Amino acid sequence: MKISQDRILTTHVGSLPRPGDLVELLKHKQNGDKLDEAAFETRVKQAVKDSVREQADAGIDVISDGEMGKVGFIPYVNERLEGFEWRGYGANQSYWGQSREAKAFPDYYEWAAKQSGTAGGTGTMRWSCIGPVKYRGHAALKKDVDNLKAAMQGAKVEEAFIPSISVGNIVDWNKNEYYKTTEEYLEAVANAMREEYKAIVDAGFIVQVDDPNLATYYVLHPEMDIQEVRRWANVCVEALNHALRDIPRDRVRYHTCYSINMGPRLHDMEGKDILDIVLKVKAGAYSFEAANPRHEHEWKLWGDKLKLPEGAVIIPGVISHSTNLIEHEELVAERLVRFAKVVGRENVMAGADCGFASFATSLEVHNSIVWAKFKNLVEGARIASRELWR
Repeated sequence: MKISQDRILTTHVGSLPRPGDLVELLKHKQNGDKLDEAAFETRVKQAVKDSVREQADAGIDVISDGEMGKVGFIPYVNERLEGFEWRGYGANQSYWGQSREAKAFPDYYEWAAKQSGTAGGTGTMRWSCIGPVKYRGHAALKKDVDNLKAAMQGAKVEEAFIPSISVGNIVDWNKNEYYKTTEEYLEAVANAMREEYKAIVDAGFIVQVDDPNLATYYVLHPEMDIQEVRRWANVCVEALNHALRDIPRDRVRYHTCYSINMGPRLHDMEGKDILDIVLKVKAGAYSFEAANPRHEHEWKLWGDKLKLPEGAVIIPGVISHSTNLIEHEELVAERLVRFAKVVGRENVMAGADCGFASFATSLEVHNSIVWAKFKNLVEGARIASRELWR
């Protein structure tokens, strides 16, 4: 894994806005409509190529495929695993409907659920585990790998990663109707997802494990207190590490965040209650939210209170996915310098709080604004680098 040896490297979380015509194709794919598969694959391949070019032109050092071919960062995996069955959408039930946030601000969330692309306003997708979980996504993953390799030909970037969903997210999103215990379910999913994690690394890419559920679980489960959530988080990390066994940690990035919630965010789990558990993941880089106003102050946790594993780096978010405001490059630089001074300049990469289109149909941040944010991310990293390496 590349590190910031002579300047602060730049990256992001993975998902990027898809072209409008591809979004329409992905909607049909998600709904199970008949598709011209050859035409769809050709369009995805071109979208990946265009996305890599845009990332390189923007100055992003460590890039992804933008998740162009995925309907969403979680539901994509249900096409790649045996043992799950589609149960449709939850009737008029938003993702945040029973959360601590919705209980505290019911009027806001009732209003937001009626808006397009805000506060998780769509019904929740329902999948259930009805049989043994096994990985069958080898062909689909190979297309992702081949598309990214082809797109990177001639691109001036440092490195590339492919996102893959975490064990804990799958288990939490897909109801268990088959395994006797949650522990058995976690182990089965871990063994299955290991095949995807390892295949990405074997193909020469960094695997980024996306795990927003770890930090978001607290706000979504008001019936649980902090200690109960921490116990659950530790169980999920143990299962993930089982899936990552024998995979070199310097080929693994880990990302957690507070999901797509453009709301008050008053009940986000605090960094002091979750980041120590995050650092138990056998990864070489840790990506987390640090740009939004609920968490920007948490840079102070690093250094004495939070110790990086030897050889690991952090990827703090210095631009946010939950606002259309474009962060000033001087602010981006200031955020990076703070972290660099407590963990070391070589141990920091510039990142985003989360992806900008976690689901293909997400509309939280307009495409044009994403690239303006990236421009200031890159410029902010340059400013910080001049200060840190002068």
